[in-house]
Amino acid sequence: MSPRGVAIPDVRERLFAAAERVLAREGPGALTSRAITGEAGCAKGMLHTHFAGLDEFVAELVLDRLGHTASQAGDLPGRAGQATVAENLVAVALALLTSMEPTVVGLAMTRPGASLRVRRALADGAPGFTAVQDSITAYLDAEQRLGRLTDGTDTATVALALVGTVHHLLMTGWAGTEDPREQTTRLVFLLVGAGGKGPS
Repeated sequence: MSPRGVAIPDVRERLFAAAERVLAREGPGALTSRAITGEAGCAKGMLHTHFAGLDEFVAELVLDRLGHTASQAGDLPGRAGQATVAENLVAVALALLTSMEPTVVGLAMTRPGASLRVRRALADGAPGFTAVQDSITAYLDAEQRLGRLTDGTDTATVALALVGTVHHLLMTGWAGTEDPREQTTRLVFLLVGAGGKGPS
């Protein structure tokens, strides 16, 4: 437990990671500021020092995870000509799909205050699904110029289909359904003309 008044490096990430562990282990009903700070091993009031309340905390957690994935996707155009088109798309799609525990997404959706904050931040330009989609389109355009993607491919629609599907899978969760990572991989191979078959 960190003593009062002692700075904790990367406190936001420490709290975010703690919240994800609590959610994964005990579910949304167990997520309180006290549970988060206890899991993080810091003072009970630490969450409220950095966030206005639990809604803001949950919203910032979602935006942080989306931002990390958008940053990864931003590097995608620079990978044109490397590995295979399908492998590169699978990597970024799975990064987005696994950017958050499904319980985090579900919690944000069921807390109106958090959901509103996320929507407003994305509308104001915070990196999210649109940024990922734009990066995938730019990457596919680059691959098209290199001749590794068919000239007639509608790159913007491929990007929309991929990001839209991942968004749907994130929103609907994983419990009791087919593994969405396998579904995502099959979709990528279908979209880039590999007959819908994943890698052997």
